[in-house]
Amino acid sequence: QVQLVESGGGLVQPGGSLRLSCAASGSIFSINPMGWYRQAPGKERELVASIYNGGSSTYRDSVKGRFTISRDNAKNTVDLQMHSLKREDTAVYYCYGKQWRIGVPPSDYWGQGTQVTVSS
Repeated sequence: QVQLVESGGGLVQPGGSLRLSCAASGSIFSINPMGWYRQAPGKERELVASIYNGGSSTYRDSVKGRFTISRDNAKNTVDLQMHSLKREDTAVYYCYGKQWRIGVPPSDYWGQGTQVTVSS
């Protein structure tokens, strides 16, 4: 069982920056991909960015060039650096990971979420 704990959310003005961090309770080497989702009030949860062990990453179009995802397998962390934040980035951000183990179906893990509010 893996636990994912997010931190780093908060209130920021438009144009500002925040860094979200997700710490896993165990090794993330077998968790592939890891990523960040977000859910705004009244909207469905959407994928923001994901990253694989090899370092390849994907982003939703609306955050490309502003957000950067990174993972550190030695520290068991996945971070999301967010710049040039917009009001429409306001949401609860969730850390996500899919763990693969031999002989069993993959397991999905979610963090509890951290609120990001972009407002003046």
